Amino acid sequence: MAYDEDLANRIRECLADEPGVTEKKMFGGLAFLIGGNMAVSASGQGGLLLHVDPEETDALLSKPHAQPFQMRGRTMSGWLRVEAEGVQTKRQLERWVSRGVAYARSLPAKG
Repeated sequence: MAYDEDLANRIRECLADEPGVTEKKMFGGLAFLIGGNMAVSASGQGGLLLHVDPEETDALLSKPHAQPFQMRGRTMSGWLRVEAEGVQTKRQLERWVSRGVAYARSLPAKG
């Protein structure tokens, strides 16, 4: 499944005022990076893939439509999937995107 182009455009709108955002195809989706760190991605499996503070992972998983992100059968702390139903409105999407942006900005820039 290709990533949702409409969702990618909506993410771009959320990030319009953020300096230093780059885009890169990865994990089967379109990732949005800040300082070389992934903040959020329009997932190739639908919905969002989100990079968050690992210490907040468990609390965020209690939010509606949030699920653990698994890679090769292993749950990845600090990464979440948010189902498409959880980002239908602008407000829902902005909340998740802002979390990913805040965490990406807290990390040292890469490269």
